[in-house]
Amino acid sequence: MSLKEQNTALILIDIQKGFDEEEYWGGNRNNKDAEEKSSKILKKWRELNLPVFHIVHSSKNPISRLHKSHPGFEIKDEVKPIEGEPIITKDVNSAFIGTDLKERLDRRGINKLVIIGLTTNHCVSTTTRMAGNYGFDALLISDATATFDRIGINGQRFDSELIHQITLANLNNEFAQVIDTKRLFELV
Repeated sequence: MSLKEQNTALILIDIQKGFDEEEYWGGNRNNKDAEEKSSKILKKWRELNLPVFHIVHSSKNPISRLHKSHPGFEIKDEVKPIEGEPIITKDVNSAFIGTDLKERLDRRGINKLVIIGLTTNHCVSTTTRMAGNYGFDALLISDATATFDRIGINGQRFDSELIHQITLANLNNEFAQVIDTKRLFELV
C-alpha cells in the first residue's frame, strides 16, 4: 500500500531561518541541502493532497535565534506554509508536548508519519521517539534532516555527521524506519 493510500502526514520540524546562523548552533552543519530535499518532499505532499503539519520552535530564551522576537523564528522560504497547512508552535524539543499535534493526527485517523527537519539530534530525535512511543508508524528521512558540531562534556568537538549518523542509528528500527528521499519517493 502506498503512502498516499495510507494518508501519511508530513511533519516538518523547525525549518526556521535561525538555523542559518551556523556558528551559533555549533558550526560545521551537515546535509547542507536538507532544506532543498525538504522542499521537494513538501511539493510532492501538496501534489498528492496529503496532510502537512509545520512545527516551529519558540524558544523561551530571549537571545535564542528561535525566539519569537528574532527574525530567525520565521519558517524558511523553501518550505513556507500555504493556506490550510497548520503551523504548530512548541517551546520544548518534542512536537507532541504542549501542542495538539497528536489530537490533530488522531482526529484525521493518521497513523503513518514522514518526519523531516532540524536538528537531527534534538527536536527531530525527540519528536521521532515520541511518535514511536505513541504507536505511529514513522519514516525519518535521513537526508532531509541536519545537525551541527557539538562540544562534549570533556571539551572535545564531535563532528556533525558523526552525531547525525549516531542519532539515526539510535532511532532506526526502534522508533522509526530511517530512509532517504530517493527511497521515500519510491513509496508514494
